[in-house]
Amino acid sequence: MPNLASAKKYVRITARRTAENRAKKLTYRKDIKDFLEAIKGKKTKEAQKLLVLVQKSLDKAVKNGVIKKNTASRNKSRLAKKLAK
Repeated sequence: MPNLASAKKYVRITARRTAENRAKKLTYRKDIKDFLEAIKGKKTKEAQKLLVLVQKSLDKAVKNGVIKKNTASRNKSRLAKKLAK
């Protein structure tokens, strides 16, 4: 445990930031899962709408610094490829 007040403060800050990042990561992962389930179920119309939602949530994760830009780009590309098949 930290002894200094400033160190204690940073423990609290880190815990808060970690919780926020986990929540944001959970959001885009849930969207990806929904998209993949729609593809498995051969629901192309629904999958097209969900792809837009996934791309939006990935872009938000990049904006908030949860994931890197190239990671989001790679994920979007792979998901679009799956929809095209």
